[in-house]
Amino acid sequence: MSTAAVPRLTPAEVLRFAADPFTGMLRAQRVHGDVVEVGYGRQRSTFLFGPEANSFVFANPQLFSWRDSFEVMLPVLGESALLVSDGEGHRRRRHLVLPAFHRRRIEDYVRLMARNTAATVDRWDTGRRVDLYRELRALIRRNTVESLYGSRLAAQNDAIGARLQIALDATDLPLGLQLFLTRVPNPVTARAERARRWVAERVQAEIEHRRRHPEPDGDGLGALLAATDGAGCPLDDGEIQDQVISLIVAGYETTSAAMAWVVHAALSTPGTWERARESVTALLGDEPVTVEALEKLDYLDGVVQEALRLHPPVVVLPRVTAREVEFAGRRLPAGTRLAISPYVTHRMSRVWPEPARFVPERWHSDHPLHREVTPAGFLPFGGGRHRCIGAPFATAELKTILVELLRRTELTPTGPVTPVSIMAMRPRRGVPVVVRRRKAGSHG
Repeated sequence: MSTAAVPRLTPAEVLRFAADPFTGMLRAQRVHGDVVEVGYGRQRSTFLFGPEANSFVFANPQLFSWRDSFEVMLPVLGESALLVSDGEGHRRRRHLVLPAFHRRRIEDYVRLMARNTAATVDRWDTGRRVDLYRELRALIRRNTVESLYGSRLAAQNDAIGARLQIALDATDLPLGLQLFLTRVPNPVTARAERARRWVAERVQAEIEHRRRHPEPDGDGLGALLAATDGAGCPLDDGEIQDQVISLIVAGYETTSAAMAWVVHAALSTPGTWERARESVTALLGDEPVTVEALEKLDYLDGVVQEALRLHPPVVVLPRVTAREVEFAGRRLPAGTRLAISPYVTHRMSRVWPEPARFVPERWHSDHPLHREVTPAGFLPFGGGRHRCIGAPFATAELKTILVELLRRTELTPTGPVTPVSIMAMRPRRGVPVVVRRRKAGSHG
């Protein structure tokens, strides 16, 4: 079968796309179809839109290189992080990291997340205007560090966050500039590497402390230290450092962005916040949050899933073709930078009816807008072999924080909220609200 040339955006379309990639991607798909080339030179990428493209990419991991796709993240994540691993190395590390996210551990994590959320809210004065995104970002980073790696590292939460932010700031630069900086000595990369090295040294100190003083109940770091593969080989210290840092970054960037959109969507959709609170009160009252309780909060689950549908924190999932690839009658040479997009898939009317509406009830099987969820049609955490290993942890955290906010606060939005960054879509100027504290009982 013959192949056709990949359509390209015009120069004017490229400029509009650069100014607003969210609208730009939706327009590109609508005007040019499910395969379209965007940009020029080293910033050129081919976008594959829709569930068929997602299925193709997830089903054929051997056709794509993850490491080449995320090379700009190496100074932040490290050489052996799951996100930048391919093939057997990825399979082995994923197997060794997975025990940190077993359900029995998440039960303990949820209790800690609830306590930390209550402590954060207790610092807010009634009538105070706060940026919820910034506040919840710090909370989520602490939850991640303390849940997975213990109180000693959590005591350095703010310093760890400040160093990692230096490294993360470089990922907001234009892609072409980021790729150029990976190939030449430069102060931006050097600063990012120094910052990450500082964090790695603190992680290594905790690794050595745990070996001298093992904790009987264990946590995520204990699981990493204890894990061995089929040949009895553990992760080495460098691999442990990379997994620890990359999992902190995932919480720091994507989960905090998702939490901001969950709260914004619930507050800005009439009746949603109130109905969610009623459901929490009816089921939980003042009882502590548990994983079992979270699983019974159907309406709250719909709020979170619907926010993840409309505002997936990872807007595009990049790949680089490892060999020539053919999809939908288009031929892509080896070395082609391409991307699939959860954001576009989640807003396609052929996948989700009335896709622009925030309707938590669509997640209930008896609602007219309900559709069965498929891995290719709903992918806020990616999919295939590289689906985010921390997805259950992140989902439990989003719901736990939302429960405690509903119980403890009245929040009044005070300004517009707009998205920025397709690496981890976050609110450009935060989520400004005025807080009024509610009287709350003890929640454990």
